[in-house]
Amino acid sequence: MSPRILGLTAAAIVFAADQASKYWMLEVYGIEGRGPISLLPFLDVVMAWNRGVSYGLFQFPPLILLVFSLCVSLGLVVWMWRGKAVLTCLALGLIVGGALGNALDRWRFGAVADFFHFHTPFWAGPLSNYVFNVADVGIVAGAMFLLYEAFFEKSRGGPASSP
Repeated sequence: MSPRILGLTAAAIVFAADQASKYWMLEVYGIEGRGPISLLPFLDVVMAWNRGVSYGLFQFPPLILLVFSLCVSLGLVVWMWRGKAVLTCLALGLIVGGALGNALDRWRFGAVADFFHFHTPFWAGPLSNYVFNVADVGIVAGAMFLLYEAFFEKSRGGPASSP
């Protein structure tokens, strides 16, 4: 499979998994009408609408964030299309799939639906991370792959590609 096709496939899988999980949580399970549900001592399922960027920061009108997401996604697809390294194309595909999943939320709802809340157990202190969704997992995983490639593949003379 070519790196481009791998990247596009990764984007499609992340986008579909994100939208399917959001559909199930909102329409089937009805998370909005339920309180937080503790799955594990460090993981709850909650309903949160993110009207900003990361951690709810930089709250611009949804249309501005939607246009920004689409422009960034287009730039990443161009980078992916020019890329030759498998890891680069996979990483960019993960990011694009997540970005488009969150962009669709902004278009449909005016905000991004988030559900998963990681935190430390009550006995370990009050550390609480942000609430996220499947699209965010794809974005973070893709960014981690790009960082790995930037720091480790190039130093070994691997197939890292540039934009």
